[in-house]
Amino acid sequence: MKKFIVVILSVGVLAGAYVIAFGVPAQVAQMLGSASEEAAATPRGGPGGAGGPRGQGRSTTVVLAPLEERNYTLVLRTIGGAESLRSADVVATETGEVVESFLRANKMVEKGEVLLRLDDRTERLSLEIAQANRDQAQATVTRYDGLRKNGNTVVTDVAYSEAEVALRLAEANVGLAEVALADRTIVAPISGHLGLSDVNVGDRLSNGDTIVTIDDSTTLLATFEVPERSIGLLSEGKPVFVTTPTYTGRVFEGQITAFDSRLDSVTRSATVQAEIDNSEGVLLSGMTFAIRMTEETDPLPVVPSTAITWDRSGAGIWVAEEGRARRVPVTIRYRDGDQVWIETEVPVGTQVVTEGAAKLRDGAQVTSADSNEGRGA
Repeated sequence: MKKFIVVILSVGVLAGAYVIAFGVPAQVAQMLGSASEEAAATPRGGPGGAGGPRGQGRSTTVVLAPLEERNYTLVLRTIGGAESLRSADVVATETGEVVESFLRANKMVEKGEVLLRLDDRTERLSLEIAQANRDQAQATVTRYDGLRKNGNTVVTDVAYSEAEVALRLAEANVGLAEVALADRTIVAPISGHLGLSDVNVGDRLSNGDTIVTIDDSTTLLATFEVPERSIGLLSEGKPVFVTTPTYTGRVFEGQITAFDSRLDSVTRSATVQAEIDNSEGVLLSGMTFAIRMTEETDPLPVVPSTAITWDRSGAGIWVAEEGRARRVPVTIRYRDGDQVWIETEVPVGTQVVTEGAAKLRDGAQVTSADSNEGRGA
C-alpha cells in the first residue's frame, strides 16, 4: 500500500514538472474548458434549488388592505385664565369721612345703587347759599321786567342785561353745588357682585382711593396663548370648550371673540380671547381653565403605521398592482396612535401592504395572507 501511494505521488510530481516545463497539452485544456462551461450552465442548488425556475417564481406573503380616507380631528389643548367681561373699580373722587356704608362682599348691586356716603354738611350749606343767591338774582330780573312793562325808564338796558347775567351765574353756582353734593354719595357704576372692601364707617377717604371692585360675571373673558403651529385653528366665533378642576366632568362652552395680529417674539404664540357663558354664576373671575379647541380636516388617506417604510427619499408605502409590489412616496400629515394620515397620489381603494412591507423590493411578487389562509382551509 505504501509503495502504491509513493508511486502516485511520484507520478503527480512528474506531471507537475512537465506542466511547468512544457505547459498544459491542448487536448487536456479543451476537456477542462468544456467541464467549466457545463458547471456554469447548471444553477446552484441543482434544478430544484432556490436559484432555479422555482426560486424565480416564489412570491412574498403580505397583509393587504384597501386604502381608505377619513377625517382627522385636530385638537389644541392649552391653559388660560378668565376675568369678568365687565368689571369696575369704584374709586373715591372726593376727600371726606365715611358716614354710611352699604358694602357687603359678594352682594349683587344694580347700576346706580348707593354704596356709601361721605360727610356732606359743607356741600349742603354751599348749595343753600347758591340757591339763595339764585333766588335773589331771579327776583331782581323779575322786578326789572315789571318796571319795563309799565314804561318805567329807570331800568336801563345795561342794568337789565347785568341782572340777567347775574341770574345765569347764580344758576350755574347752584348746579356746581348740586354736583359737589352728589359726589359725596358713591353709587355703583355697573351692575354686578361686590368684592371685598376694607372701607368702613368712620374711615377717611382721599381722592383716588379704591373703595371696592364690582364684577359682572354673567360672561367671562378667557385669555390664553396659542402656539404658532396651531394659528390655523383661529377664527372669530370658533367654539372653545373649557373645563376647571372645581367642577370635574363639566364642560363650559364659549367662542373666540378676538386674537392678536402678531406672534410674541419670544414664545412664538398669539394671545387669544374667548367669551364664556356664565349665566349660572358658578364660575368666578380669576379661575384657571383648561381650554380645548377642535377642528376636522378634509378627508385624507389613512394607513396603519406598519404600512410606512423609510428610505433615503423619505416615507413611502407599498401597493400591490396585478400581484406585483410598487413603492410610492408619501407625505405624513398627522399621527394618532397606530394610524397615520398621509398625502399620496395613490387612489382610494388601492391594495396597500400593511404588514410585511420591510421585506419587499420593487416588482416583487406578493400574495395576500388572506388568500393563503383560504387555500389552507
